[in-house]
Amino acid sequence: MRNPLPPVPATLLDIEVAGELRRGVPTARLVAAPDNDDVEPLEIEGVRITGKAGDVQTVPGGGPRWIAGLGGGEPREYRKTGAALARAVNAALAEDVEHGGKAFRAVQLQLPEEAAGEHVTELALGLLLGGYRYKVSGDDPKPSVRTVRLVGEDLALPELVARASVLAAATALTRDLANTPSNVKTPAWLADTAARVAGPRVEVTVRDEKWLAAEGFGGVLAVGGGSARPPRLIEMAYKPSGAAPHLLLVGKGITFDTGGLSIKPADGMHLMRTDMAGGAAVIAAIRAVAALGLPVRVTALVPCAENHVSGSSYRPGDIVRHYGGKTTEVGNTDAEGRMVLADALTYGIRRFTPDYVVDAATLTGAMKVSLGLRTGGLFASDDALAAAVVSAGSRVGEAWWRMPLVEDYAENVRGEFGDVRQTPGGPGGITAALFLREFTSGLPWAHLDIAGPARSEKNYDEVVPGATGFAARTLVELAASLG
Repeated sequence: MRNPLPPVPATLLDIEVAGELRRGVPTARLVAAPDNDDVEPLEIEGVRITGKAGDVQTVPGGGPRWIAGLGGGEPREYRKTGAALARAVNAALAEDVEHGGKAFRAVQLQLPEEAAGEHVTELALGLLLGGYRYKVSGDDPKPSVRTVRLVGEDLALPELVARASVLAAATALTRDLANTPSNVKTPAWLADTAARVAGPRVEVTVRDEKWLAAEGFGGVLAVGGGSARPPRLIEMAYKPSGAAPHLLLVGKGITFDTGGLSIKPADGMHLMRTDMAGGAAVIAAIRAVAALGLPVRVTALVPCAENHVSGSSYRPGDIVRHYGGKTTEVGNTDAEGRMVLADALTYGIRRFTPDYVVDAATLTGAMKVSLGLRTGGLFASDDALAAAVVSAGSRVGEAWWRMPLVEDYAENVRGEFGDVRQTPGGPGGITAALFLREFTSGLPWAHLDIAGPARSEKNYDEVVPGATGFAARTLVELAASLG
């Protein structure tokens, strides 16, 4: 029987580098928008070509089948165009097959002379990710293009494409894991899948609920206590020979979030299958770091739990003792992400003594209100690390905005009956970050709140509806900059 679930990791198209166009292969042409608004748009076979980024037109006749606009030629516009072209090509292939035509599985496009470096990387990311699909269906999946031939003379093209392919694979794997429905995606499934896809250079250890109890992971056990599916801790290690800096990544792995006894409204709860998008990004990032052979040691921790409702659920008013002994007064069981992150942060710092600590989580709705759905919130205790995250994101097409750790609110985190309050008063995104800071031992630390950009309801740039894979590429690029 055919497995109805899409494969994890997803199979992306191949990008080949060639020196010249090949006869008989459908061709796409890239054109820039006119510099002057008064210039008439290009017209080919009666089709008006604007040249705007992402505007893809099908052209009849014997020339190029598609004309794709590059806008002003900025790197981001290349990514947008690549994604739009991938979607247009897949739509044309499906239409050809539906009408009994011959299926093509390869297309080619001539690179403009000015396309080099970052432009090629962004174009490749768009081509690879724009056609991503995740659908659980009893029908055969729609056909998709298998190969894109980039035609150009730049000797750096193969290296640029190879690196872009690893980055795209990290984004796609993050999407795969986050999109997987939660009737399949238990904490054990996520842990087993992480071990399966990690690659030969990453050591993976999966800690079960008995180990968590013996070691005192009170936050993870409290959150996972209401579910029949017990929690896990995923521990991944990449230790290249001679690597000096050590980066600890911690990702929230809540495989489904009902809110617990502080239950969420029904509207939108179905999206909570993606509440482990931060953990997925961490898993995908360390896999990509190892694939690239970066000279930096990386340890990744993903505390996995299902926040469910039952007689064994943790309660508002409980006091939970975390790994290391610090206690938290629970105010709202729907603030579960910070509970599991607190355990993992303390464990990772004490066990591995890293140089830098970065956590990623779909943590607060406040970030969606503050920054919208396309920008990640960045909190950091160290200016240099914050700048490195922003710079890394800009190089791989992910936007971050640094938010303040307002010290005036730090006192709100202090507990009355325990050491700290889980849900102190004040602005939600800031106080959540201040809570996490209590578990970072003063190390250079960055907290990435991706509640907004982790999922999308529509296409934009290289993003498709569902999980976006946001943050994975930034983490890989950050590791590269530290090495």
